[in-house]
Amino acid sequence: VLPEDCVVTNATGAYGLAISEWMLAMWLGIQKDMFLYRDRQNQRQWAPIDRPVRGITGARVLCVGMGDIGSNFARRAHMLGAEVVGVRRTVHPDTPCPDYCLRVVAQSQLDEELPEADLIALSLPGFIDAEQGVVRGGGAPSLAYNVGTPVGPRLAEACGCRVWIENDGKAAAIAELERGVLKGCRNAAVFIIGTGVGGGLIIDGKLVRGRDCTAGEYSFMNTNADAWSDPTKSVACQCSTSGLLSSYRARKGLPADAPMDGRIFFEAVHAGETEANEILRSFCRAVAVQIYNLNVLLDLEKVAIGGGISAAEALLPTIQAELDWLFERCTVMPAVKPELVRCRYGNDANLIGALKLFFEQNPA
Repeated sequence: VLPEDCVVTNATGAYGLAISEWMLAMWLGIQKDMFLYRDRQNQRQWAPIDRPVRGITGARVLCVGMGDIGSNFARRAHMLGAEVVGVRRTVHPDTPCPDYCLRVVAQSQLDEELPEADLIALSLPGFIDAEQGVVRGGGAPSLAYNVGTPVGPRLAEACGCRVWIENDGKAAAIAELERGVLKGCRNAAVFIIGTGVGGGLIIDGKLVRGRDCTAGEYSFMNTNADAWSDPTKSVACQCSTSGLLSSYRARKGLPADAPMDGRIFFEAVHAGETEANEILRSFCRAVAVQIYNLNVLLDLEKVAIGGGISAAEALLPTIQAELDWLFERCTVMPAVKPELVRCRYGNDANLIGALKLFFEQNPA
């Protein structure tokens, strides 16, 4: 299928630092009750929180998964004085324990370690049934091992605490609906641009999860019916940050593994580089087409763009220009353009939404 000179690679190591730092920030916020203080400050309430704030030094951290993300988080927790126990699927007797861990245990020993943990750190892929706390789908064949796993109930039983899990894109949609740029909207969509493209759909003022909890998983939408079996003809490949950077590398004649991220790309855009600006316009045209299609189906008031690259100054104006171009040439079906906005909470929207859902389901 692929040309002989095609280089196939992956993104191993690309996200460990960024995600582990966000995990650390959330942990500090929870330990020090910063989110509660923020809410009370916004409500102009001067009231104590009836529990002592908790520290990180000496806390027991159970890091489930010791790949790039897990090991990066474990190192930072250790540097702040936490006691870290790592969990791997299997542990070979001859594999040395990292110096930032007390020990590393096999997944079969997870239940024994859970009661001792002050914090459990894990990043879980898949389609999430939030009401049952169960992973309903892996999202890709390589993630099928998660299907049917009752993550929420197992953690709650083992730890003796309340647990709520949710898909990141849907959590972002909740954050924007409740407190952000979609507040008051009846029909709207959140479009999260990252490694793939996720998000959430708001219909009649409510988040739509769907029968199998897959509503809003835009990545799997096909973009060319004549190339149904071609994985590159999908929203995941054509409208994601990964796809954007891959196209830029190819246009520049760079190796597939050449160092590249959103910051490098948009610096080239801002510098006026022809190749970068042409790739950006092509990318934004692909995103605009999907927004147009969503609007035809759902008659949207607003579409909120999120994900790391949503902070780039050039992104939204370019998507808007392409969306305007499409609607100006729409002669088949008259339609009103949805308002295009940036997620108020940016790359934090999924975290804020998850916290909002937890407190909604578990009122103090």
